[in-house]
Amino acid sequence: MAGKIPQYFIDDLLARADIVPVVDSRVKLRKTGKNYSACCPFHDEKTPSFTVSPDKQFYYCFGCGASGNAVGFLMEYDRLPFPEAVEKLAASLGIEVPREQLAPGQIKRQQESQSLYQLTEKAAEFFRAQLKDHKIAARAITYLKNRGLSGAVAKEFGIGLAPPGWDNLLNQLGTSSEKAEQLELAGLAIRRTDSDGSASGTGGKNEPGKRHHYDRFRNRIMFPIRDQRGRTIAFGGRVLGDEKPKYLNSPETPIFHKGKELYGLWEARQANRELKRLIVVEGYMDVVALAQFGIRCAVATLGTACGEDHIQLAFRHTQELVFCFDGDQAGRTAARRALEAALPHMQDGRSLRFLLLPEGEDPDTLVRQIGGERFDQLIDEQGRPLEDFLFDLLGEGINIQTMDGRARLSKAAAPLLDLLPAGVYRQLMFQQLARRTGLEQDMLEEIIAAEKARTAKLAQDARPPAPQPAQTQPQAAALPESTPTIDFPDADDYPAAPPPDYDYRDEPPPYPDEEAPQQTTARRRGGQYRLPAERMLIALLLHHPQLAQLIDESARFAGSSDADLQLFGDILKVMHQNPALNSNQLFGRLMNLECKEARELIPRLAMSHPIVGGAGQKLEYDPETEFRDCLQSLDQAAERQRKRSLVDQLKSAGNTLGAEQLALLAQFRRKSD
Repeated sequence: MAGKIPQYFIDDLLARADIVPVVDSRVKLRKTGKNYSACCPFHDEKTPSFTVSPDKQFYYCFGCGASGNAVGFLMEYDRLPFPEAVEKLAASLGIEVPREQLAPGQIKRQQESQSLYQLTEKAAEFFRAQLKDHKIAARAITYLKNRGLSGAVAKEFGIGLAPPGWDNLLNQLGTSSEKAEQLELAGLAIRRTDSDGSASGTGGKNEPGKRHHYDRFRNRIMFPIRDQRGRTIAFGGRVLGDEKPKYLNSPETPIFHKGKELYGLWEARQANRELKRLIVVEGYMDVVALAQFGIRCAVATLGTACGEDHIQLAFRHTQELVFCFDGDQAGRTAARRALEAALPHMQDGRSLRFLLLPEGEDPDTLVRQIGGERFDQLIDEQGRPLEDFLFDLLGEGINIQTMDGRARLSKAAAPLLDLLPAGVYRQLMFQQLARRTGLEQDMLEEIIAAEKARTAKLAQDARPPAPQPAQTQPQAAALPESTPTIDFPDADDYPAAPPPDYDYRDEPPPYPDEEAPQQTTARRRGGQYRLPAERMLIALLLHHPQLAQLIDESARFAGSSDADLQLFGDILKVMHQNPALNSNQLFGRLMNLECKEARELIPRLAMSHPIVGGAGQKLEYDPETEFRDCLQSLDQAAERQRKRSLVDQLKSAGNTLGAEQLALLAQFRRKSD
């Protein structure tokens, strides 16, 4: 049984591999100075913005933000899971991949998953055989033909038949109590409510060696659900008669999580070397019917709303998504949910469109009426871009010719637009909202900030108050004379522009009981774009890894409630534990962090100059001074918060005050006077 790939091997593989031939064998690169460039393979563009650095063993796209090392490129371009990408890169170098010995619990879970994969595949074979040989197969085949499906398409999608009866699959694959329980674990059998296994339902105790289950799927057309590797992991069943429910899906199992899978994705990938777009529909028959008419890029969610995991999975394989739903209220609700799930993932270069069909129609019925070619034209002609769909959806029932209407549209749209990631598309969307409402973008940002503050206050009011622990100043050590250098991408190698998440802000005014914070001249100088202190620490650390030596302990940040400070602590920990790693090895470690937001943020900060001017020019700075300044700024903010909390306690504590509290209250009153 294969175990985990050792980290030391991954580090060694990244040190040996050269990313240039790996990328060049798939995307033709052109030498530009000391780097290589090409049009990005992960989004459509005419001007090359995709850069490969042989010195740093790192790729980055300034258009869509795609980035990573050689293993990451193979994962994205060849659409491989991490272990397979490592295997492929190692094979190109003639290196055998070692595996670690798994713990007993891991071995048990892996063996369990493997047995479930085998069991679901055997079940798929059984259902396919029934569609050929069972006595009611003719009825099922007639049904499929009436829906316009050919035998070739039915075979390609592995369509089968679950015959009528309570134990057809059990008699084939669940011949013992242990095997029946395996079928239950795979979601193919259901435990009977009569615990003794009798049909009377009078109750009793389980008897060893006897089955106490019945088939989940009965008298249904069966659609096997395959994962990205083509393995059958679950099923959907469409009833042949009028029974309810019309569609029945497998439950969640150790190998099937419906919120993370798309029906038809594997088949679409087999039919298309490059997926120009994916059409997201609502049902199995929609996917299969579109395939029958030559549209080989449709996928469906599995009985659940389209969520962020579905969106991320789809965007890993294409840059354009089209949501094609029924035009009834349920379809409009599904479209709204899909829109909200997609907004955080709308990086520059990605496209999202919506096609709501006439009420009473779905893709299955419509494509059989008008044919595949006309259906494709319908998407091109009537598929509405995200921006139009969003504003029209939110504007329903609102008269934007009135001040009240524009205010209502702004309040509804601004928080949704705030979900968009930083980039050109986000700016254009805010400009579109500004044109529709007549409000300046600064005012829209204020609306977002006010809404966030209101939401945060409601959440805080719902929690019982808790005193804030005092935060201690981190111990700073002098930089050693010789510090291992980690060569992250030099910002001078890339075009200059202030990233949208840069923010020049003066420090907040002091609380009444404290002196104004002392700041360096550089931090107060106008015309500069700087990240908030939390992200500035991360950026400085990525550009100047030797700064990690200034902080002895990273645990202080691990318990922070701020996600950026948690990430800062994670990066510190990796650097402290692995001071000798080179840039691509370290980046490989950082890109394995569990938080997806962190994996998106790290390359962006690593490729951006920490301090830029208003025109995008890179400004010089002293790394250690900036680093210490950010730490001091955070400590001062924490101290202000601590004092605020204490003062709030003092005002409500009555006469039960300690010596420290009395002194603080006296100081506060003197400052107020």
